[in-house]
Amino acid sequence: MTLAGKTAIVTGAASGIGRALAISLARRGCHLALADLNEAGLAETAVLAGTDGVRISCHRLDVSDRRMIADFPAVVLGTHRGVDILVNNAGVALGGDFEHVSEADFEWLFDINFWGVVRMTRAFLPLLRASEDARIVNLSSLFGLIAPPGQTAYSASKFAVRGLSESLRHELEGSRIGVTVVHPGGIATAIARNARMSQQLPADELARMEARFERLLKMPPERAGEIIVRGIERRRPRIIVGSDASFAALLERLMPVAYWKVLRRI
Repeated sequence: MTLAGKTAIVTGAASGIGRALAISLARRGCHLALADLNEAGLAETAVLAGTDGVRISCHRLDVSDRRMIADFPAVVLGTHRGVDILVNNAGVALGGDFEHVSEADFEWLFDINFWGVVRMTRAFLPLLRASEDARIVNLSSLFGLIAPPGQTAYSASKFAVRGLSESLRHELEGSRIGVTVVHPGGIATAIARNARMSQQLPADELARMEARFERLLKMPPERAGEIIVRGIERRRPRIIVGSDASFAALLERLMPVAYWKVLRRI
């Protein structure tokens, strides 16, 4: 897929993987509509991604707000002639065992991680159909391949993104729209520090959980962004980012029920 001259929407573009994706896309001459709640972070991403000949617009967007999403295509068309690539990257984390996570927190996470993807895809599908060569890129996770304890809500949302992406790919087969699902492993972003944690857990347990996941976040987001964009260029239906995610994917295929016994020992 030739990215030069295309226009991509990237949600969650104010930091982390979203920022890295924006920079990698702009480097290839792709115009950008960047969306996030963090307007200061968006402005910084726009500066970092700025390249001669690349048109960049920044938009405050809450992907859990269905009205904002419904209005967003018209907003994007106010700056860009069309949309060729939709990158549903925005996401949040929620830690705690199922019994400790409230239904309200579950719904908060799904509104962003899953329903945000559904509504953005539905809103922009007509514009993507008008493109000569379009792609939907949905960010799942390592935890959309395996489901560790303490991640019931997050894993459920990322497995849902995976299922949505794979079914949608089959539905759009033969059209000009491809679908890619991305499973990043431990990427060194602020997702663990910014995660919402169950309030029923003791403070020391919360600190241990955060520290445990921080140790797993090793790959620089810039490298992850390049891997994902190269995968988009090659029209890959699935992109697995990092040796940890690759190993987990293989182990889950070999041991679909017992994989956690092995991972727990490791």
